[in-house]
Amino acid sequence: MFERPQKSKEEKLAKLSVEQIDQLKIITDDTIANFKGDLTQLESALGMLHIGHHLGWKVLYIIHSKRTIRNYENILGIKIRDIFPETGPSSYRSNGYRAAEAFSNFWKVVGGEFKIENRKQVD
Repeated sequence: MFERPQKSKEEKLAKLSVEQIDQLKIITDDTIANFKGDLTQLESALGMLHIGHHLGWKVLYIIHSKRTIRNYENILGIKIRDIFPETGPSSYRSNGYRAAEAFSNFWKVVGGEFKIENRKQVD
């Protein structure tokens, strides 16, 4: 449906600075040390934290509901739009993001006004 460019493994991954790596470690360690609740939620929030730089916050909003994003932000003590770029080097791999690019209003896609088949899949 949507053609995607071929990139090497290195081109698909975000190149994090020492400061960004340190920030991720601090957030991860603080979250694990202070977390109380459902461990599956902790695991999922940490997963989002560790792929955010590679995909960008727009892809995260496409694959998760706004409610889920808020929940994970609360668990992690962050705002994803403050930490992650709008798009990352692997954004183009997201079926949902590529489809959303065809529409004029990203937030209408996120809000569910436009249905995107396989929006959570990556190529």
